[in-house]
Amino acid sequence: MAYSIELREAAKRLYLRRWTPDEIRDELGLPNNRVIYYWADKFGWRDLLREEEVDEAIARRIVMLTDIPEKSGAQLKELDMLIEKHVKLKKQRTQSARGDQPSGNENNQEGKRQSSGSKQDKEKKGKARKNDVSHLTEDDFAEWHDSLFEYQNVMWNNLHQRTRNILKSRQIGATYYFAGEALKNAVLTGDPQIFLSASRAQAEVFRSYIIQLAQQFLGVELSGNPIVLKTAHGEAELRFLSTNSNTAQSYHGHVYIDEYFWIPQFEKLNKLASAMATHKKWRKTYFSTPSAKGHPAYGFWTGDKWRGEKKDRQLAEFPTFDEMRDGGRLCPDRQWRYVVTIEDAANGGCDLFDINELRDEYSDDDFKNLFMCIFVDDAQSVFKFSQLEKCGVDSSSWRDFKPKQARPFANREVWLGYDPARTRDNATVVVLAPPIFEGEKFRILEKHHWRGLNFQYHVEQIKNLTKRYNVTYIGIDITGIGAGVYDLLHNLFPREVHAIHYSVESKNRLVLKMIDLIEGDRLCWDAEHKDISASFLAIKRGVTGNSNQMTFKADRTDATGHADVFFACAHAAANEPLDHNSKRKSRWTALAA
Repeated sequence: MAYSIELREAAKRLYLRRWTPDEIRDELGLPNNRVIYYWADKFGWRDLLREEEVDEAIARRIVMLTDIPEKSGAQLKELDMLIEKHVKLKKQRTQSARGDQPSGNENNQEGKRQSSGSKQDKEKKGKARKNDVSHLTEDDFAEWHDSLFEYQNVMWNNLHQRTRNILKSRQIGATYYFAGEALKNAVLTGDPQIFLSASRAQAEVFRSYIIQLAQQFLGVELSGNPIVLKTAHGEAELRFLSTNSNTAQSYHGHVYIDEYFWIPQFEKLNKLASAMATHKKWRKTYFSTPSAKGHPAYGFWTGDKWRGEKKDRQLAEFPTFDEMRDGGRLCPDRQWRYVVTIEDAANGGCDLFDINELRDEYSDDDFKNLFMCIFVDDAQSVFKFSQLEKCGVDSSSWRDFKPKQARPFANREVWLGYDPARTRDNATVVVLAPPIFEGEKFRILEKHHWRGLNFQYHVEQIKNLTKRYNVTYIGIDITGIGAGVYDLLHNLFPREVHAIHYSVESKNRLVLKMIDLIEGDRLCWDAEHKDISASFLAIKRGVTGNSNQMTFKADRTDATGHADVFFACAHAAANEPLDHNSKRKSRWTALAA
C-alpha cells in the first residue's frame, strides 16, 4: 500500500516526540505498526532521537498524555502515576542541589523516628499524604458558596431530602454544582459519593469538575480514579461510573444520576441506584434535561408510576409545573422535585447566555424542550424515542475518530449534508461517516450551525471541512441560499457536489432513507448531542393538501425551519440508495407508495 509523503512526515513528527508505534498507528489510522518500524530504519529516525534523563522522559510523556482529548482508563492511570513520580524526582533534585539530604547517621534517623509523634512532624507527614483534606472545614468552602447562583443555593438548602428529582435547562451548571456539593459533603462527613452517567466520558466530566473545584477554591491537588479523600472522618471514596459498569452495584453511598432522561433502560438504572442507596442515610439525586414522553422515566418524573402501584394513591395530587419552579416541592411519593428553566436560571443570577439569541437559533419546539423543560410528545412522530435513544453512544469508543486532530478521521471517506435557512438565518451541516465494514453503522461525526445569510461564508466553512476530511459526497438542498452555496461548491468540487430538489416525492425518499437507517439500527451519534434526537422527533406523518397523498412533515415553515439537523443528515445519507438491502423493507414504504 502506498502512503503519502504527508502521512509519513506526520508519523515522523510523532515518532520524534517519542510516541510509540502503536500510538502512531491509532492516531493516523494506519493498518498496522510494522510500517512505523520500517520507516524508522529506512530514514534513520532513531538516530535523530537524543538520550533523555529519566525526569525528562517522564515530563515528555506527561505532556503527550495531557494532549490526548479522549483518554482511556489505562492512560488516566498512567498519567496519575507519572505526575506523582515526576513531583518526587523534582523534589529530590531540589534537595540535592541545596545539599540538605538526610544524614546517614543511624542514631539521628532513630531519633527522628522517635520524635515523629510531635505535632510538627505529624503536619509534615499529613501534607505528604495523597488527597489529604483532613485540615479543611466549613469555612474553607465559603468562597465556593459565594459563587453559587440562587437556584444552586435552593438545591443546597434541600440537601437533607433523601430523594431529589430535578428537571433543568441545558447549560445552567447543574453538573458543576453537584460536583461541588458532593466534594464538600465528602470532605466534611467522610461519606462516599457515587456518580452515574450514561457514558464513561460524561462520568469523567464529574471527576474533572471536582479536581478543578478543589484546586480553585481549596488549594488542594486531587488525583486518582476513584478519588479517595483522606478526611478528618476517615477515607471518602468518590466513584465515577457509567451505567454499563459491571461493578456499579457493588458500591454504596450518596448517588448522583446525571441526565437520566437520556439513559436507556431506566428501570434497570433506577434499581441500581436504589440498591446503592438502600440505607436511609444515603441520598439519591436525579437531574436531567427532558427528552420525550415516551421515555420510561417520564412516569417516574410525573408520579404516574408511583400512583399506579397502589389504588389508594390514585387521588394523590402532585404540585403543578409552576409550583415546582418556585423553589421546588416535596411530593406525595417523598421525592423533592424542582424545575429550573433557562428563564429561572437567568432570574437566579446566571448571565452566561443570551436567551433572545438562543430563541432565534433554535426552533420553538427545540427551545422549549432544551431550555424550558418541556417534554417532546413523540406519539405522532415518525421516530419513537425508544428507537432514537439506541442511537446515542459514547463516541470515545470510536478509536478511529480523533476530533482534536488536524485529520480527525484520517483518510476515511465522509459525506456532507447541507440544509440551508429559509428566512431564518441558520444553516446546518452534518459530517456523516458511512460504514465500510460488515456490521458498522453510519456515524454523525460533527454538526455545525451557521448564522447569517452570507452563502459565501458557508462555502468557506464547507471548504474548511474538505481540508480536514476526505469528503466524497456533498448533498445540498438548493432552496434559498442553498442555490448560491451549490453553484460555488459545484465549480470547486464538480464530482462531489449534488443538488437536492425538494418535492413531495424527494422529501418522502429522504425521510424513508432515514427510517431505513433508524429501524435497521444503522445510525449513531454522540449521546451528548441531544438536539439530534429532538430534530428527529419533529418529523410527523401527514397528507398533502391537494391529492391527500401520504407524506411526512416537520412543521418546516419559513419562520421556524424545524428539524434542520435531521434534514442535513438526510441530505448526506441520500448518497446510499434506498434499496441498498432488498431483504429489509420498512413498514413505512408501503404507506408512502
